[in-house]
Amino acid sequence: MTVLAVERAEGLLSVQDLGRPGHLAQGVARGGAMDRQALIEAAALLGAETALAAVELAGAGGRFRVEAPTRIALTGAPMQATLDGQPLEWNRTHLMAPGQTLRLARMEAGLYAYLTPAGGIATPPWLGSRAAHLAIGIGARLGAGDRLPCGDDPDPQAPARAIAVAPRFSGGTVRIMDGPQSGLFDAQTRARFLSTPFLRAPEGNRQGLRLEAPEPFRSDHAAGLASDVIGPGDIQMTGEGVPYVLMAECQTIGGYPRIGTVLPADLPVVAQARPGAPLSFRHVALAEADALWRDGAAALREAAGRCRPVIRDPATIKDLLSYQLIGGVTAGDDLDRET
Repeated sequence: MTVLAVERAEGLLSVQDLGRPGHLAQGVARGGAMDRQALIEAAALLGAETALAAVELAGAGGRFRVEAPTRIALTGAPMQATLDGQPLEWNRTHLMAPGQTLRLARMEAGLYAYLTPAGGIATPPWLGSRAAHLAIGIGARLGAGDRLPCGDDPDPQAPARAIAVAPRFSGGTVRIMDGPQSGLFDAQTRARFLSTPFLRAPEGNRQGLRLEAPEPFRSDHAAGLASDVIGPGDIQMTGEGVPYVLMAECQTIGGYPRIGTVLPADLPVVAQARPGAPLSFRHVALAEADALWRDGAAALREAAGRCRPVIRDPATIKDLLSYQLIGGVTAGDDLDRET
């Protein structure tokens, strides 16, 4: 067991995993990481069998130390990262030793980055999850002086690995499918929604984010609509016809009509879109949405297939001369001396 010590927290830092599915009846939303794909990619890099609890860094970075040699994975929104002042590459693993200082600074794109220790963060779980759910008071944002227990790294000397990731940090086109209330919007309004280039508005958090559009999207059939179960990815229209995409910490019940739902595979694109980033939507049929669905195990296998060993550049190895660089070199008279 080691400890990940938070020496400095500059943004909204919290412990996140894949959340608490299956508790809507108790009024508890799933919650969990905003970019679930980043946690799966971290698990693939570290050779874990499932996604591990990690530190989610929203919008800014921090400074960290560990108390035992531990591999870490850096995934999600790419940041400027250094270990004792030496630059670290993103989307790969690194070995972090006691006494070293990990610094995560300016984000280069996106909004949510993840620092995952190889043993996972081992804070006490609640309802099967360690995720902070800040909207309902589970857990708390991290600050300087927090010490997070972590499981042991099962293989600290494992070779470093890197993973290729799809671009998802500057907005883009995301796929949506119909939901139970899509029919409340007429065909013309649904077509206009799909052809509209949106911008991610400044208003947004872990519960949901607003989209900017030149015209509202209203339904003539939403008056008196009963509240219904809602979930991450649902696209609600307020009474003024303003679209909001619901995110990880959305409520469990809502009364605004929903024009559709973002596919889980594409929701990280929405989560990582900064204010002003372009977002547009493409409709897919239910059969195509079903075909694109991956459970956690399948997503982890797919991510593992994108990992590769890291080939180090000799120019960046500070202790290069301590390695045996050439094998099999002799003085030339070894056989004569043995006889």
